[in-house]
Amino acid sequence: MNRRILIVLLLTCFIYSCKILGIKPAEGELGMVSSAAPLATKAGLDILESGGNAFDAAVAVASVLNVVEPNMSGMGGYGTILIYDAEKKEIKFLDSSGKIPANVDSDVFREPTPDYKKNRRGPKAVSTPGNVNAWYALSSEYGNMDWKDLFNSAIDISENGFRLQANTALFIQYAFESFPDHAKEFYGSDGEPLMNGDILIQKDLANSFRIIAEKGPGAYYGGEIGQAIHNEMQNTGGFLALEDLINDRAEWWEPIAIEYRGLKVYTASPPSTAFPSLIRLGLMSMFSTAGVEHNSVEYLHRFAEVTKHAFWCRLSYAGDPEINPPPLEMLLSEGYWKKVTGQMSTDKATHFEYPDVVVSPDKNTTHFVVADKWGNIVSATQTLGNSFGSRIMPKGTGIWLNNSLSYCTFEPKGNPMDAHAGHRKLSGDCPTIIMKDGKPWVAIGTPGGHTIGQTVPQMVMNLVDFNMNIYDAIAAPRISFVEPDSFAFESTIDKSVIDKLTGLGHGIFKVRRLGNAHGLMIEYDEKGNPVKFYGASDPRGAGLARGAGKSK
Repeated sequence: MNRRILIVLLLTCFIYSCKILGIKPAEGELGMVSSAAPLATKAGLDILESGGNAFDAAVAVASVLNVVEPNMSGMGGYGTILIYDAEKKEIKFLDSSGKIPANVDSDVFREPTPDYKKNRRGPKAVSTPGNVNAWYALSSEYGNMDWKDLFNSAIDISENGFRLQANTALFIQYAFESFPDHAKEFYGSDGEPLMNGDILIQKDLANSFRIIAEKGPGAYYGGEIGQAIHNEMQNTGGFLALEDLINDRAEWWEPIAIEYRGLKVYTASPPSTAFPSLIRLGLMSMFSTAGVEHNSVEYLHRFAEVTKHAFWCRLSYAGDPEINPPPLEMLLSEGYWKKVTGQMSTDKATHFEYPDVVVSPDKNTTHFVVADKWGNIVSATQTLGNSFGSRIMPKGTGIWLNNSLSYCTFEPKGNPMDAHAGHRKLSGDCPTIIMKDGKPWVAIGTPGGHTIGQTVPQMVMNLVDFNMNIYDAIAAPRISFVEPDSFAFESTIDKSVIDKLTGLGHGIFKVRRLGNAHGLMIEYDEKGNPVKFYGASDPRGAGLARGAGKSK
């Protein structure tokens, strides 16, 4: 390993170990923002303090994350957004995952096609990017401020540059050789990738944001940016076409929810595949928490068995709600949970049996949460797929295009999660809102690919079952099932616990971290008005939670 990269990794581990000691949640009286980058958090707070609401601030946060986490999310990406509208007192799911291009041929992603694995990464893996339409839906339907004013921070930071943090610099170094030459010109210097502390300036991206701010999403979905994307796809052999962009729509859906120990837990409905997170919570609710310690052998064995079953459910039942909807009435029922848990062994790990479907993990994603003084909430997960997505950047745009189709499930051919031309893309993001006494209590979420739907339930249980504050619930050590039949355990989990679980038959390996979560919590006065906000940024990352108004 390159010595400089090793130093960056060691520094990141040191920062993480320091951040988890004695940290309290951020506090605010007029709102809260938590994101994976301090500059993005500041952009959101600036909007809140200028009279904007959570929906306005969410657009500003998302656009700045595009600039300062270019490997993670942006205009060329997609995602899953859960909102709470304080005026209507309702939760809605906004899907920005888009549809699979109309001309896709899924056979190029599997044998016997030559270079089928390469096709999963490059231009053929680009799917319709839905983020810009979703940002506009938030702004036009719920925002207080003018659309054009929401991108000031993103334009300024991309135009004038920002100092790279260690993690982003590391991703640039890993990916640099695969960048097109026009991207290498500003992601590098003298032919070498930028390093931690260097200034990244993205003038093309700044110009794209100016165009979007002035002309609206039409400039992206059919206008000059859309045409640049279309031309790049034509030149590189991608399936995405101008017609796919023109036909893209941000779609509003009703969320799904279950009761968990007296609270209502909401997440995204299909076409999202977040429903296994609720299956996990439902199954765990069948067990008593009396006398069970956090991350004890008993607790982790239960969750390991539960999370494997929910993973199986995702592979078996995920689907487009208008074509092959998952049987949620069964999967989210107490009768089903009792039946499944009644068959689970209390002292032996079961072997994971595949339902003849194999999936691929996606890792490079970001999550953020925003709440305003009126009690509106946005909990959003956005991604490019892999780091820097497809590594395709239409010249002159500064925009990385996703490789969303890489995360379809290609075997067996024709399965529900295959790359079906024109069908909705099934995203595994899991933004979550917990309701308590009829009001939003917590908004939370994380990146992490197929670990997302396992990390979120653990954080919910930390809050509900173990009475942790929002920071401790996010910082606490985690586990995750990993194919084909193993568990990733964060290295901070007690070794004696790991040894005993290994003795029960669980295949375990240690990892440095799982996810990079963000969350917030709200307190109300006797009239039901929000009066105090608490927020937390995961110590595993380099993000920031900060409150609006008087804060800590």
